[in-house]
Amino acid sequence: MKKHSARVAPLSACNSPVLTLTKVEGEDRPRENVVGIADGQASVGGAPVEGGAKRRRLQCCVKVTELQVRKALWGIAMVMCVCSSWAGSTQLAKLTFKQFDAPFTLTWFATTWNCLFFPIYYVGHMCKNPERQTPKQRFRECCRFFGDDGLTAKVFFTKVAPFGLLWTLTNYLYLQALRKINTTDVSALFCCNKAFVFLLSWIVLRDRFMGVRIVAAILAIAGIVMMTYADGFHSHSVIGITFVVASASMSALYKVLFKLVLGSAKFGEAALFLSIVGGANFVFISFVPVILYFTHVEYFGSPSDIPWAYVCGVSALLLAFNILVNFGIAITYPTLISLGIVLSVPVNAMVDLYTCDIQFNTVRLIAVFIICLGFLMLLLPEDWDQCLIQLSTKLRKRDEPAEGAAEAGNSSGLTWSQRNRTSMATFTH
Repeated sequence: MKKHSARVAPLSACNSPVLTLTKVEGEDRPRENVVGIADGQASVGGAPVEGGAKRRRLQCCVKVTELQVRKALWGIAMVMCVCSSWAGSTQLAKLTFKQFDAPFTLTWFATTWNCLFFPIYYVGHMCKNPERQTPKQRFRECCRFFGDDGLTAKVFFTKVAPFGLLWTLTNYLYLQALRKINTTDVSALFCCNKAFVFLLSWIVLRDRFMGVRIVAAILAIAGIVMMTYADGFHSHSVIGITFVVASASMSALYKVLFKLVLGSAKFGEAALFLSIVGGANFVFISFVPVILYFTHVEYFGSPSDIPWAYVCGVSALLLAFNILVNFGIAITYPTLISLGIVLSVPVNAMVDLYTCDIQFNTVRLIAVFIICLGFLMLLLPEDWDQCLIQLSTKLRKRDEPAEGAAEAGNSSGLTWSQRNRTSMATFTH
């Protein structure tokens, strides 16, 4: 989901038209005031025009700076919210399995909460948009995302149902991994999905090849191997790592196929899509938890034995996390949102260390560091090398005038001393 403005994508730089308006006003200023005036007076008369232009340029720069500062402050808040929601859902799910060992039922229950996406979006639409539409009108307008015919049965089974299946598999495999290994390893290994997204985009979508991202993908794979080695290749550890890597792969496949099949989506279209996924999950997959219950694969006694506070807490935190990730780019930079995900790794590590659920040996620390480093390298923009070249060029240009001024100062100093000596010699003579 990538584009600007109303689309779920990185926000582009703000271009202000104030500078253009200022130039036009300066050029259209009547010239009668300066006709017949001396050159010195003309420069004085022209000063207010230049002063007004400079003042407006300064106001434009201040507005742009304020916008950037505001987005940065929102970004800090968004990082904290994304980190706390993702780490909180992971830790709470780990606690839930101690009393309610039913990962697929929990996945089904949490995915059903996606039905709230479109209602939450519509409330925001009513509060912010002056042209208010009825829910039916907004629904029909968002359904154009699926084609001219809207949401038909064919579109549902070919373009929606596969993504619902990938969504369920991603969450189910992630929760299965939490049953086998600690939350620090799970959250760190899941960060590898960023590397998988790049590899799949490069192969399937023919995205631009970037050497730094290939290095990041290699670091992610090396981190997976080292994480497996950290526990001595025990069976439960290998199975847990396999589950979380498979979950990261499903997540990457979901993102790449969404861009390939459906392209980019506006906020309303994304909210409607996720609500449909939640509704389809409730209608078509509800029989699976029932079968698992009667076959005692996921047996939990009576409904009163279910820790509803934990189950609803996990579902609410996952819903909040997905809302922040999908709609947070409307108020801040996407890179800051991604930082919230990687910062959940040290948060989970601190919780695991406090609860004594993990032993931090050297291999595990190196593996976590390598994976997080690879994740951060994948956040670099495509033109990061050009940005570095431009930055170094600007720094050189700033140093050159200082060096030139110093040389000029030295030469002028020598000239002044020579002149002083000459005048003194003439005076003496």
